[in-house]
Formats: sequence, structure tokens, C-alpha cells
Amino acid sequence: MHAAGGPLCGLTLAVKDLFHMTGLPTTAGNPTWAETHGIPQQTASVVTRLLENGACYVGKTITDELAYSLNGQNIHYGMPENPVTPDRLPGGSSSGSAVAVAQGIADIGLGTDTGGSIRVPASYLGLFGLRPTHGIIPTDNMVALAPSFDTVGVMTKNLETLSTVMDCLLPSSFVEQNVSLAVVDDLLPLAVHREYIQQSLAHIQRAWPQRPPKRISLQLKNWPLAETFRVLQGAEIWQQHGDWLMKYKPRIADDIQLRLNDCATLTKREVASARAQRDRFNLWFAEKISHSVFVIPTTPGISPLISTSGSELTDYRKRLLSLTAIAGLSGCPQLHLPLYEHENAPCGLSLIGPRGSDKQLLKIAKDLTGIILHEEQ
Repeated sequence: MHAAGGPLCGLTLAVKDLFHMTGLPTTAGNPTWAETHGIPQQTASVVTRLLENGACYVGKTITDELAYSLNGQNIHYGMPENPVTPDRLPGGSSSGSAVAVAQGIADIGLGTDTGGSIRVPASYLGLFGLRPTHGIIPTDNMVALAPSFDTVGVMTKNLETLSTVMDCLLPSSFVEQNVSLAVVDDLLPLAVHREYIQQSLAHIQRAWPQRPPKRISLQLKNWPLAETFRVLQGAEIWQQHGDWLMKYKPRIADDIQLRLNDCATLTKREVASARAQRDRFNLWFAEKISHSVFVIPTTPGISPLISTSGSELTDYRKRLLSLTAIAGLSGCPQLHLPLYEHENAPCGLSLIGPRGSDKQLLKIAKDLTGIILHEEQ
């Protein structure tokens, strides 16, 4: 199922079970979904593109149900084991693709990112992960969650592979933008690994004395980002899947079912208010990021333990969304860099750039990782 040659020749591909592939069932993480939907007769164009460029398909991978979780758990098909820290969650909803790459089963983990489903498992498993500019890679022939947030993303063990994959997926025309690195200081306290990020910034400043990173405060706490995202995503999820859920009443994991119940109760007034809030935020944020690449923590820290209680995971999810919702609401690309370990578990930082700056983020990341890793040796 791959071309004989091409830039991805020799690289193996794991595909999240949201993408349709001709002749193979798509479960979207739930057996009732597979039972109530026919076998796909078309393949998602992003999968076709990777195969045409030489990638070798090795299998479909588990996703959290309907891709509506960031934990990586699935009550029907099991939780892919985190091979780096087995007592911790792998992160979702692209958990299977992330674990396949972390275990060495695949070189390329194809997934989706709506609320953080590339960035979060990449952080938890020590992978590079890119959530591209919203809409820049087609999302045809896949199970949608919330279309105005859904993106196709990729995870790899190294930056070179990720760059090669994205060269195949992103538009060939690329105009380098005039941007400078800016550290969002008021977001660093949200991360338990903030001291590591500060040390990295000191390394970068020594390496780039003529163009050191700026230090800025965006006062993002003044924007209800997580709540705005929750409402808008929830409204779209119910629009996409509400009829199916009510008709078939599938068995759904308790935490996901609770969120789906909330989706069903959202009012037109709540949604209209959230849309207005998103519009205001995007106008403001587009101006702030127009000539910058922001450095922020990807997650509040390392992956939660599997034994973490449901209520604790709910609280953690809110803190997590306060970081991941920035790119989700703005549609900007975000690249996770797996630079650190805390308590012997992976974590890192992210680069967020203006819409369309995907390839530039990869270029900057190459320079930054070279500096940081050299200094730490």
C-alpha cells in the first residue's frame, strides 16, 4: 500500500482510526460506530498523499472515543501502554499513533488535533508533534469531531522525519515571514517544568546575543480561552454526532459521556456569546503574533498517573485546555519540542506562529533544539 520510491520511502506509517481507508472499517474508537457505518469506499487524501510519497502503512491505531478526550484511554479497545512511563497515561486522542511511534512500530504517527490530540501525546511520550495551521491540510474522508477546530497532525521521534513528512503535506509555496522569538512570561508559571524552559532561554540568549528572545506578557488570563473553546467545540460535536448518539445510544466512557451530556445542553445564547468572544480574541491575537513566534509550555507538566482520580483529571483538563486552546481558537500552527524530563517523564515547550508559518516553525525548531541540546551535553 505504498509507492516504490519517494521522500518517505523506508518510513512506516500508523494511521489514527478516524481516517477512512478503502476496504477497512473506521471505528472512531467505538464499536457501535463501526456497526452503524459502512466500510469506507474512499481513502482520506492525507493518507493517500503519504503513501504516494513512499510511506509504508503498518496499521490503524486506537483513538479515544470520537476523539473526545486527551487521556488516551478507551473502554472498548484498551489503553495503548505508555512505553516511556508505563504508570502514566499515554495522552489522547491520538494515543495509538503516538505509542506506535514511541515504541518504534512506526516512524510516522498520523493523527488529528482538535483540542490538543497531537500536542498532548507528543508531550507525554517525548515526541515531536505538529498541529498545522487550521485548514492547510485537507480533512476529507475522516470522522469529524468539531470541524472548525479539527486539524490533521503528525508525530515523529525526530525533527528531520517530521520536516520531511510536512514537506509532502504542506503547500509547496512558502514565504518566510519576518518573525522574532517571544517568550510568553505569564504562561510559564502554569508549567511545573518552567525552570527548564528558563534555562533553555538563557542558552538561546547566549547563542543569539544579537537577536535574543523577547519577554512579553499577553495577560491571557483575561481571556476565558478554555471556556470559549469548550462551548464552541461542544456545540459542533453535538451538531456532528447528536443524532447518532440519541438514535443508537452507544456505550461511552463515563468521562466522555458526561462531556457529551454537557454538549446537548448548550444554549444558542451560550454559543453566540462564545463565538463573539472567539472573534474578539482572534482579532487581538492575530495582531500580537503577526511578527512573532511565541514560546509557551505545551502542557502543565508530565502525564498524569493512570491512578489519577476522575475529578483530578477533570481539573487537570481545564488547566491543559487553557494552554492548548490558544492555537485551537486562533487556528495558528503549534509545534511541540520534547526537550525535557521531569521526574523521569517527558515534557517540553511549544512554538506557536502566525497562520501559514508551519515550515518556519520547523526551521526555527531545528536551530533551537541544536542550541539547547548542545548546551545540556
